[in-house]
Amino acid sequence: MAVKVLVVDDSGFFRRRVSEILSADSNIQVVGTATNGKEAIDQALALKPDVITMDYEMPMMDGITAVRHIMQRCPTPVLMFSSLTHEGARVTLDALDAGAVDFLPKNFEDISRNPEKVKQLLCEKILSISRSNRRVSTYSAPAPVAAPAPTAAPSSVGSYGSSAPARPAPIPARTHAATASSPAPKRKAFKLVAIGTSTGGPVALQRVLTQLPANFPAPIVLVQHMPAAFTKAFAERLDKLCRISVKEAEDGDILRPGLALLAPGGKQMMIDGRGAVKILPGDERLNYKPCVDITFGSAAKTYGDKVLAVVLTGMGADGREGARLLKQGGSSIWAQDEASCVIYGMPMAIVKAELADAVYSLDDIGRHLVEACI
Repeated sequence: MAVKVLVVDDSGFFRRRVSEILSADSNIQVVGTATNGKEAIDQALALKPDVITMDYEMPMMDGITAVRHIMQRCPTPVLMFSSLTHEGARVTLDALDAGAVDFLPKNFEDISRNPEKVKQLLCEKILSISRSNRRVSTYSAPAPVAAPAPTAAPSSVGSYGSSAPARPAPIPARTHAATASSPAPKRKAFKLVAIGTSTGGPVALQRVLTQLPANFPAPIVLVQHMPAAFTKAFAERLDKLCRISVKEAEDGDILRPGLALLAPGGKQMMIDGRGAVKILPGDERLNYKPCVDITFGSAAKTYGDKVLAVVLTGMGADGREGARLLKQGGSSIWAQDEASCVIYGMPMAIVKAELADAVYSLDDIGRHLVEACI
């Protein structure tokens, strides 16, 4: 059965081109279009699409506001289109917080000049999020709250558009899916926590990292599949939300407790023997820039059995081979459980390869990191 898609954009050219690209795939059916956020809500209620593509900047109602309303009234996986700018990154991250599942850079030039590549990427995204765990059904837009005092226990509430740092709302586990059953972890003197993720990762990382105290004793490295223009804005957002410090990694940055270094988009991040990160150009032969396997593999070589690696929601299997190297060296591997994943791809690859020492629900991972490391 074809995946039903609603295309939302105020540009007639973009609506036509996206509709043409999607309609050329026999597995996808464009069931409607909308020119603004208000129309998008009405069409979503009337047509009940499987996936919605959404622009941000539109008349009458912007895309983020529309996403919030859709998540409240008829939860549907949303793929956002974003400009490759710092402001575009900020807006896209707001949309992901509001409930959008994934995003694609909006580049009219690419659509005009390289239609085959764009068609393949867009159709793959649509089909993959249509098969997602439909985590969108549990999103809501909670009321803004003030940031907690530094000594308070981390809260799992959130706000959208609030000037005060806030945390996303917890995602309740689905009753019909398998849930995590691993026991609480044993404490160990880890020298590094390494976290890899892709689709659904921005929200998942916020959930995990906001639970860590400022005195978290292990350095952290983060690998999120994300364009180069987005990682700096994402690191800044995490730094505002978290008690630990977060920054986009630069070549030579020293690993230290209470600091999380986010791999820059379009490049690769490795750990060297001096306890610093090396930032290398992204190899065009690799699908992912940054790549979880590369960071995990270098951590295995540097720290042996003193790494705690966590694989969160995401498409594909990036992280599996790096986790295999870590496992061979005696390090610990955790995977996010299926029930709390947006896309159960990367964690599933870990579990199927029998590399996972523990499988935890998203909202338990931060707490268990504290138990394991402090």
